[in-house]
Amino acid sequence: MRFRVERDVLSDAVAWVARSLPTRPSLPVLSGLLMHAKDGELVLSGFDYETSARVTVPAEIAEEGTALVLGRLLADISRSLPSEPVDFASEAGKVVLTCKSSRFTMQTLPLEDYPSLPEMPQASGTVKGDVLAGAVAQVAVAAGRDDMLPVLTGVRIEIEGSLITLAATDRYRLAVREFTWSPERPDASATALVPARVLNDTAKAMAGGSDVTIALATPGSGTGEGLVGFSGTSGSTLRRTTTRLLDGDFPKYRTLFPTEQQTVARVETGPLVESLKRVALVAERNTPVRLTFEDGQATLDAGSSDEAQASESLEAHITGDDITTGFNPHYLLDGLSVIDAPMVQFAFTQPGKPVVLTGVASPDAEPNPDYRYLLMPVRLQS
Repeated sequence: MRFRVERDVLSDAVAWVARSLPTRPSLPVLSGLLMHAKDGELVLSGFDYETSARVTVPAEIAEEGTALVLGRLLADISRSLPSEPVDFASEAGKVVLTCKSSRFTMQTLPLEDYPSLPEMPQASGTVKGDVLAGAVAQVAVAAGRDDMLPVLTGVRIEIEGSLITLAATDRYRLAVREFTWSPERPDASATALVPARVLNDTAKAMAGGSDVTIALATPGSGTGEGLVGFSGTSGSTLRRTTTRLLDGDFPKYRTLFPTEQQTVARVETGPLVESLKRVALVAERNTPVRLTFEDGQATLDAGSSDEAQASESLEAHITGDDITTGFNPHYLLDGLSVIDAPMVQFAFTQPGKPVVLTGVASPDAEPNPDYRYLLMPVRLQS
């Protein structure tokens, strides 16, 4: 195997595949990155029996072939190379990488021990790359990180015709985002629970392309069952990934949203985020930031009387009763940071009940129902 590839193309492709490789592989061969050179293309792949990643980039192929090398090492090497074309050659169980005056020799791993990559399920439809990336980022912030509760580490995907709904929760907050896409069939209907980390990394990597194809196997199809696949093209680079779906029953989240509201407050999103960051600096570990909405102001307080304290007030448009409540500042900041609107609306029922955050364009505009972030309050000390 001998080929030449541009350094920036190689570095970007290897970094994306290597990101999906396990840090502590169950088998040494799973730390490998598969390189396959053929027909003017270089295909780089990784697989850990759960998630597969595959990138196809253009290359000058002098001799076709396949080799398996340590993926994270190749990523480190590729990133450090000068901005010049990179030459690869395999010989006697080794791969020699040359770039200008730099030369690296890497031992290859046994190809016969490497598992076959899963097939992509049949395409279900397409969505704009930036739309998918934005929607996933808004929802993934609420996904759990406790592997003891695997069902909460996923993002639920619900497909009904031309509408996709994403939902994630860690029991303390819930994020839901709806957006439209172009399904292969107008009556498409499916649900899946996808690992949030994989989905977020994949959507970010494909944000720069035009369309992303979502491939979700239907029960009984026989191909790709239990998997979801994503593929997208950016320039001359094709990225494809599959991941195994999570098992378990996702909470019936729709019933958690209140049907009425007693207090509605609207605050400018940017200034509120900056104020929250400052006030949270004095919040002790696991203590909330207090929010008070009254007299046309939103006041943030944190800290104890014995040590540091902080307080800031911002203009707020308030309808209904005055209200004081407390929130985990990090959870609140997560939600505010992904609301893509000039103002944020807080909709309360009671101080001890969850609040629903949505984006609004102005004090008098209707809230955008496409994204909702429900957050549980934290009990305030008297």
